[in-house]
Amino acid sequence: MCTPRPVRSTDNVTNLAQTPLSDRLRALIDTVQHNERTLRRFQDVELHLIGAQDFRSFLDTLFTRLPREFTLTSVLLWLDDRAPMLHELLSPEAPYRPASHQLKTARQIGEAGAQLCKEGRPWLGKARDMGETARNAFFEGQTPAASAIVLPLTSGDRAMGYLCLGSDNAGRFAEGMATDILERFATIVNASLDNVAHRERLKQLGMTDALTGLANRRYFDERLREETTRAARYALPVACLFIDIDGFKQINDAYGHPMGDRALVHVAACVRQQVRLGDTLARYGGEEFAALLQGDLKDAMVVAERVRQAVSKLELFDESGTRIDLTVSIGVSARTSKRRDDPSTLGETLIDEADRAMYLAKRNGRNRVRALPGDAPDAL
Repeated sequence: MCTPRPVRSTDNVTNLAQTPLSDRLRALIDTVQHNERTLRRFQDVELHLIGAQDFRSFLDTLFTRLPREFTLTSVLLWLDDRAPMLHELLSPEAPYRPASHQLKTARQIGEAGAQLCKEGRPWLGKARDMGETARNAFFEGQTPAASAIVLPLTSGDRAMGYLCLGSDNAGRFAEGMATDILERFATIVNASLDNVAHRERLKQLGMTDALTGLANRRYFDERLREETTRAARYALPVACLFIDIDGFKQINDAYGHPMGDRALVHVAACVRQQVRLGDTLARYGGEEFAALLQGDLKDAMVVAERVRQAVSKLELFDESGTRIDLTVSIGVSARTSKRRDDPSTLGETLIDEADRAMYLAKRNGRNRVRALPGDAPDAL
């Protein structure tokens, strides 16, 4: 014989779960979990892009891993081959060229991208709504995707490229949808491309310091010319850090040159972790390093202080296990060029002022960041 089942508090939970409010909450939780999974997949692809050691692995991540992770029917990358850092990568003699429908440099695609992405904003929607000119430019020789998103890759206020992702789902990329994650992804693609271009240039021109793996002075001087030319053309700020290891001669004298080399390698690796993607870092000579940053004096002072603090926390030990203190003195300079300025003069000024500021930091006690008086009242 069955006895009536007593009413328990869990019955109330069951009833609540059947209400429309509970359905909405469950749908919200499902959406949040889906977004978290999507973000993790994007982060995985981004890590592969950032870690790409050459153009081949960069393009393989973009054209193979990305569509596989997100079920895309097409991925197209347009690059402006007039950009100085991309010239060698896109030349007919380049060591690796992907399929022609994936990487393009045709001017009409750049013009179509500029028409679609007004004010540097992504365009998304049904491919048929692109217009015939843009659709033919992005999908020439291929079946147009049902929906697509075109993401501008910008440097300053100029588009250096466009990334077009296509899907066979007409509702995948719809006008009005949030694009925050995809815009962030475009930023990573742009920075990673710049990073790969630098690495390829280093390989091609033999501009790497053998001990630290950083660029050498020759490469830094070339990048200085390029960046000051760009800064003068677009009236952009550019900054320079001069970084000198404090008491380096004493380390060599007390512990020997092998320990001095270890100190250089440790500091180089530490500084490289603190500067941003796209910044240029080089061993300038001896125990000096130089960094070229895109930004104003305030930004550069923040980066310099981050470098100083990180180096001071390094742990380098001698053969007896005694910690060797490592610190750096950093000089900072920055300029926003006017279009009529001579780029070579701007470069010389940046180097000279950063060098003098570094010696000012030395005289003021070492292990500190300085700009020249009058430039940075909040010098650290």
